[in-house]
Amino acid sequence: MGPYQEFERLARQATTNSEALRNAIAAAEACFQAVDHASSPAEKARLTRKLKELLAYAEQLKKGPSPQTCPVAPGQSRRLPTSEKTIILRSSRLHGHVFPPWEAPPSANNFRLADDGTLYQDESEFCLSPRQQDIFAGWKRPSEMFSLPTRAGDGGNNAAHKLPSTLMQRATTENDLVQDITTDCSVVASLCAAMKHLSCREKPLLADLMYPFDATSSTPLMSENGKYVFKMNFNGCFRHVSIDDRLPASRTSRTLFVVDRKNPQLIWPALMEKAYLKIRGGGYDFPGSNSGTDLWVLTGWIPEQIFLHEDTEPDQSWARIKDGYDRGEVVVTLGTGRLSHEEEEALGLAGEHDYAVMDVRVENGVRRMLVKNPWCDGLIWKGVGSSAVLEPKTTPNSPAGNSPASLTDGMTGTFWISFEDIVQNFESLYLNWNPSLFSHRQDHHFTWDIPDPMLANSFARNPQYSICAQADGTVWALLDRHFHDEELTITRNRLSTSSARRSTSLPDSLGFMSLFLFSNTGGSRIQLPDRPRWLQKQPFVDSPQTLLRFRARRGERYTLAVAQSSLPLPKYNFSLSFFSRSPLEVSKADPEHAHYTTITGSWTRRSAGGNGAEPTYLSNPQYSIKVTTPTAISLLLCTDNQDLPLHVDLLWSGTGVAASGNAREIVASSGEYRRGSALCAVSRSCPASTAAGGASVLQPGMYIAVLSTFEPGQLASYTLEIGSSAPDGPVVVAPAARTGAAAGRLRTALPPVPQLPPSRYPPTTAHDDQDSSDARGHRAPVIVSRLTRLSVAVAPRSGGVHAVRVRLEAGTNAHRRELAFSGGDTHEFVDAARGARTLEVDVDPGLAQREGGLWVVIEQMGGGNGNGAAAAYVAAPTVVEVFSDNPVQLGPWEYNEH
Repeated sequence: MGPYQEFERLARQATTNSEALRNAIAAAEACFQAVDHASSPAEKARLTRKLKELLAYAEQLKKGPSPQTCPVAPGQSRRLPTSEKTIILRSSRLHGHVFPPWEAPPSANNFRLADDGTLYQDESEFCLSPRQQDIFAGWKRPSEMFSLPTRAGDGGNNAAHKLPSTLMQRATTENDLVQDITTDCSVVASLCAAMKHLSCREKPLLADLMYPFDATSSTPLMSENGKYVFKMNFNGCFRHVSIDDRLPASRTSRTLFVVDRKNPQLIWPALMEKAYLKIRGGGYDFPGSNSGTDLWVLTGWIPEQIFLHEDTEPDQSWARIKDGYDRGEVVVTLGTGRLSHEEEEALGLAGEHDYAVMDVRVENGVRRMLVKNPWCDGLIWKGVGSSAVLEPKTTPNSPAGNSPASLTDGMTGTFWISFEDIVQNFESLYLNWNPSLFSHRQDHHFTWDIPDPMLANSFARNPQYSICAQADGTVWALLDRHFHDEELTITRNRLSTSSARRSTSLPDSLGFMSLFLFSNTGGSRIQLPDRPRWLQKQPFVDSPQTLLRFRARRGERYTLAVAQSSLPLPKYNFSLSFFSRSPLEVSKADPEHAHYTTITGSWTRRSAGGNGAEPTYLSNPQYSIKVTTPTAISLLLCTDNQDLPLHVDLLWSGTGVAASGNAREIVASSGEYRRGSALCAVSRSCPASTAAGGASVLQPGMYIAVLSTFEPGQLASYTLEIGSSAPDGPVVVAPAARTGAAAGRLRTALPPVPQLPPSRYPPTTAHDDQDSSDARGHRAPVIVSRLTRLSVAVAPRSGGVHAVRVRLEAGTNAHRRELAFSGGDTHEFVDAARGARTLEVDVDPGLAQREGGLWVVIEQMGGGNGNGAAAAYVAAPTVVEVFSDNPVQLGPWEYNEH
């Protein structure tokens, strides 16, 4: 970088107009000298053009700052539906406080002293660690803490504006902020790194974040009544955060809040720190965050995390950072991973600690960053390229007072380090980008009930969005998980140093989340994270935010899926923000199929037959699927054992009877065995290799789905979700009938079903397919002592046109699970004169007991005369029998009303 380039950089980063003008003139003078020493006509022409540009820039600065020079961040271009507004309002409650969405800056009346001189006092409680409590001297106002003139509310009669100006000096890059006995290194590092933006010459960022504020002098104002309001970005929007000016005082020279070494009386950084700690649970013993998240909350700048130890492109990352930093469009911070004490001493770096980047330069071909450790007595880098080891020599034309060595003078804990050493020794690079880089923004808010572990390895219940750009260009998608009270409890418990105080009933992590992007989906939902193969994905992170950047092509529809791993709470609120330079069409992704049917079951010792090469393969669970019109179809098989390899085969069957030993044509399969889940599909969007002959639809007929694990004897529960797109409704699914199901079985009869008076039987005809909510019936317990295969039958009866249906259930009430049922997939009532029967099912005694017992349930509906009148009372009893391969015990009937 030549002298004129360095002066130009300083001019564009200056915090005052005069400073910018001084450096712009110096840049023009240096460029003029470079023109005289140009080595070629082409070089001279280029420098002459640059000189004209610098002179025009200096002339512009002479006219004073222009408000148009600060780009404006894009506003929300989408009108929120009521459901999403409700999410935003519900997320206002946090840690016992209400943080309402930001609507407008507070008026000056909010900060005026009351007539009786009463000062504002926030009733929020702030926690201190035992170490902090040892030196804590109480909550004190600035006038008390620094022995300053008092206000009326403090016992004196001086107004707030009479207090020394040192309390509220404007933000500058000269501020030397440090932490002492606090654990919020990420917050202090964020404030240090953002200082040049908080003190921006044209329009300081702080002016839009803190109140009261004097826009004329770009300086925070002292509040007469001690109240301060901050505009902070969390839980889906900017929000209103109020605090008072009391700070934790210390009995010693150590401090309990962020201080400026050059002006220890400066309080606005400490007030901003206090407001942030309030929304994170109110603790000066804050267990820590990361500076990317902190800056997102403090400024609203878009967070990006780069994992330096993974497959990164250092040259590309450096180019992006250097360009963004020179333009003032990015705040850069760093984070270390775990380091041993010996590593900390050898490197001069603290483990699991955040650092601020104060400058980014290339000197003599060396790419370096000026890094600040926010601890007041912290370690500094001792490796090659450190400030003490390697300093580029300053040249006569270098800007005075801005050499690398001078920038570290008087600044606590700062050091120069090469970018290569950063990549090797730090774990994360946090970049927070100015949202004004984009002209369009959309925010979508949603609540996610975390899926049952059975579906955790699929995307069947994951939020998904369809994206279509109106022009080629870059799109950024930011996922933001809202803060929840329970997360603070989990974090404090995990970090507890006392095993006696640590609860073993709480999760030990906050879980992980990610974003997956898919193309060639038509914007429809996808069911597995690798089917089809993702176009782009982000690493799973334990941060509340993750950013996915991609290049969109005009008119192409993409699917963006939210993914999680081990999120401990049952429900979360999220915000998904899209940033672009051209309009986007964003909506919830549509399901691939119109109809879905879900079936649950389990592989037992008898039915876990293993893969197709095993002689027991045909003992695997099988389901008959009846297709009446050509349809695309998908069969998603999932289990709660994430390490269990699964597979689905779809076979042609002329009769719907379970597959026998005869060879059958495989219509489609799920491919290789896949852990935790498998997808068998016949559709235009699925790879042709999974369907015989590349078929895109399933023709009418009867089919058999065989569900298998790789090894025989692998026991687990499963969920099978069958999707179809037939115009006449969902396909008919039922457990595949097995030939001679009752042959050789033990027959155990239940006592006759107790009669109900005619008033208890809703009127219907014998073949009316009426909803079960209109039925009245009975249930009886079934007890098995070992793995048993059984079915339930209702014996044919004469007299009347009574309609019945029967099923076998595990559990009761809302937690019941159907194991077998009569009436096919629609569970329809049948004429009792013909009898009713379930298919066979294997029952594990342990599983049945854990789910609330095993029950035979029979429902009966009375006959009618066509006018709704009840049929005559029929005395003939209803007989129910159980056919099993092992003895079973049957209990008495109980009345069962839905």
